[in-house]
Amino acid sequence: VCRELGSSSKQVVVLNDEAHHCYRLKPDPSSDEPKLTGDDRKEAQARDEEARVWLSGLEAVQAKLGIKTVYDLSATPFFLSGSGYSEGTLFPWVVSDFSLIDAIEAGIVKVPRVPVSDDQMAGDGIAYRDLWLRIRDQLPKRGRTATTAGDAPVIPIELEGALHSLYSDYDKSYRRWEQSEARHHDASTPPVFIVVCNNTAVSKMVYDWIAGREIAGPGDTTIAQSGELPIFTNAANGKWLQRPNTILIDSKQLESGEAMSKDFKRIAAQEIEEFKRELRTRFPGRDTDDLTDEDLLREVMNTVGKPGRLGEHVKCVVSVSMLTEGWDANTVTHILGVRAFSTQLLCEQVVGRGLRRRSYTLNDEGRFDPEYAEVYGVPFSFIPAAGQPTDPKPGPIPTRVRALPDRIDREIEFPRLIGYRYHLTGERLTADFGPEHQLAISARDLPTKVEVAGIVGETTTHTLDDLKQWRMQQVEFSMARKLARRYFRAEDEAEKPWLFPQLLRIVRDWIATSVTLKDSAFPQLLRIGRYESDALDKIYRAIASSEDGDLEIEAVLQPYDAVGSTRYVDFDTTKPTYLTDPAKCHISHVVADTESWEQKMAQVLEDLEEVDRYVKNHGLGFTIPYAIDGQQRSYIPDFIAVLRGDPELQLLIEVSGAQRRDKEAKVQTARELWIPAVNRHGGLGRWALVEITDPWDAESTIRGQLATVQGG
Repeated sequence: VCRELGSSSKQVVVLNDEAHHCYRLKPDPSSDEPKLTGDDRKEAQARDEEARVWLSGLEAVQAKLGIKTVYDLSATPFFLSGSGYSEGTLFPWVVSDFSLIDAIEAGIVKVPRVPVSDDQMAGDGIAYRDLWLRIRDQLPKRGRTATTAGDAPVIPIELEGALHSLYSDYDKSYRRWEQSEARHHDASTPPVFIVVCNNTAVSKMVYDWIAGREIAGPGDTTIAQSGELPIFTNAANGKWLQRPNTILIDSKQLESGEAMSKDFKRIAAQEIEEFKRELRTRFPGRDTDDLTDEDLLREVMNTVGKPGRLGEHVKCVVSVSMLTEGWDANTVTHILGVRAFSTQLLCEQVVGRGLRRRSYTLNDEGRFDPEYAEVYGVPFSFIPAAGQPTDPKPGPIPTRVRALPDRIDREIEFPRLIGYRYHLTGERLTADFGPEHQLAISARDLPTKVEVAGIVGETTTHTLDDLKQWRMQQVEFSMARKLARRYFRAEDEAEKPWLFPQLLRIVRDWIATSVTLKDSAFPQLLRIGRYESDALDKIYRAIASSEDGDLEIEAVLQPYDAVGSTRYVDFDTTKPTYLTDPAKCHISHVVADTESWEQKMAQVLEDLEEVDRYVKNHGLGFTIPYAIDGQQRSYIPDFIAVLRGDPELQLLIEVSGAQRRDKEAKVQTARELWIPAVNRHGGLGRWALVEITDPWDAESTIRGQLATVQGG
């Protein structure tokens, strides 16, 4: 740059676009600035580094050549959290501020409409506005990806409800576009629905649910299974469509100019091949081998909504990270955020992807007709809160609990199960339905009606109309098919033609006798993944409890997140902690709920020569599914210990206090279901369970049970 501008000394003028990324950290940060943790801290560090590099570059040009003046341009000219300044403080050098609120009110952008009420009336806030807080603990963690060859992934019920609700409104927009005059003259492209996710594991799960996935077919073949949202599916009649309706994009990697990760290329391989095929069809003789995968996906992403270009027919974009600020498709009408939004800048950035108007034609009154963007999952504040913040009272100093890189040899992995499956050998299926097999469906679990409104313009109501279009016969057939696939081996269904008709009869009997609909609920809500999953579990337990044949238990692993590890632990806590022995534990501390027994148990495990390594099960995401009173719950064992030996034995350690009914159900599930299912799998290690009633006598208890456990 300096060489090219060498003859322009002292005459350089800088136009600094997206200038909210160009600032210097405050040398003496505000004392009332909240401390950032986790992903928020990492994002703030990345922002600050980018800002430092950008500003340092300008300072280098200034030192070498001199800069006449700098003009900053930004839609959000204010400091963010982590900069040392109070979040939302305008840059001191701002001379003109035409805010997004002004632009919305003036009508020069679309009006974003966010949920303002719903019929759930449970908990604080609006379900589809505060979506991330409700679903974050149920989503796959960063860095862990996998594929599934079965049914659609069971996603958090609030997320599935949000997808259906927003899609039902999109369906109306799409039908209006299909009937529009511009559509018939090929002068416009369809409306676009975008989903912004927090990591690759989550985006792949959402993409598979929306667009479709491969399932096992006859022999070693695979079949393309249609997605759950018909307009967005990339598969039909068991085959992939030649022109994808939905794309999966890692916008951050594409914009960096660097090669995409192998994991992302693997999960996007089908999508990439389809676009190459379309490119060859449009341009016969074109050699697509000279195009990198990054070039192709970048072209698709940047041409979404542009007639005659490769991305013109894309209707849904699932983005792994924030869509870049330069992404300017004007056809976006619906936005769903599936990630944290720690600052209003992030909210404005993702909402801004849907605010570019489609038409700037004036109406008969000389004004723009209003255009709207429906936004879920983004806690966008139209009006800042009034008043001054009060000085917070100092709280306890948190302890950072994390996996230490120099202890990686102490890593412990564990399977993540969502349930259990039996192989039934009988030829006649019956089911006895009791109170424990009943299911109540109501708006308490997910809203069936959501009102959305903007700062100006009309309000509207979103419903779940796309689900109501299903006939009950379709619902029953779908449940019976999934019941067979989930709980019976594939070869059973082929060898036993009597299986499906009997399952269908049982499903119909269960719906007729055991389903309760409350208020605005309707039976097609059984299509919602969690309701359907609960229903299948209840029906199957009723079958299993009345079946005389032998049962062989199998583990049902969690899709996309089948194996967990201690390596992903990193959080802050104000609970009591115990500093661990580097030779025995991968994690820096044991987190305790009391002041005594967890610490004592950790000390015993560190002193036992038979124990190679151990971990307290806190922040690992390791749970054991169990049922009590007909409800599915998750049980968190206390410790995992790996014993020395060949092969190693992994020990679940449960410290039991007073014998309660739920405790008995948890331990019984771990001993009689989880342990046999995991050990039978063959690829998840060898596991056993030891129950401790007194941590101060744990050493003798463990040694007393070791001979039995190892012998078995």
